[in-house]
Amino acid sequence: MKLGGFDISASALTAQRLRMDVISSNIANAETTRASYVDGKFVPYKRKLVVVEPIQSPFRNMLTEKLDGSAAQGVQVTSIREDEAPFKTVYNPTHPDADESGMVSMPNVDVLKEMVDMISASRSYEANVTALNASKSMFSKSLEIGR
Repeated sequence: MKLGGFDISASALTAQRLRMDVISSNIANAETTRASYVDGKFVPYKRKLVVVEPIQSPFRNMLTEKLDGSAAQGVQVTSIREDEAPFKTVYNPTHPDADESGMVSMPNVDVLKEMVDMISASRSYEANVTALNASKSMFSKSLEIGR
């Protein structure tokens, strides 16, 4: 027996939890100027983004799944990629990573934007918990009908 509502909510909960973890990592590294070592010099932390897409099946499988009612639904994380936005530069001649003109390359993380994304992910997570609980309640009530 396929429990579609549970599967959809579970996939969304998993995706949103990973999204919150990545956002937390971005916030934690918002001031990290030495995240990696490339070509003999340190590179600041690059903001990470979670790519979430609907679960897709090849057409042949999709037709079969629709006919027998077992279509896979929900979302999946397809990748975690780095944001290609340029690094911020800040004038701070006393910083150990400052160049000869006193400029420091800082991560491309905007904490305010990350907090907005965190609220969005948190609300999505809460909405999916509510949907999961509603599905569970409907499933329980349908079992009571048979008594």
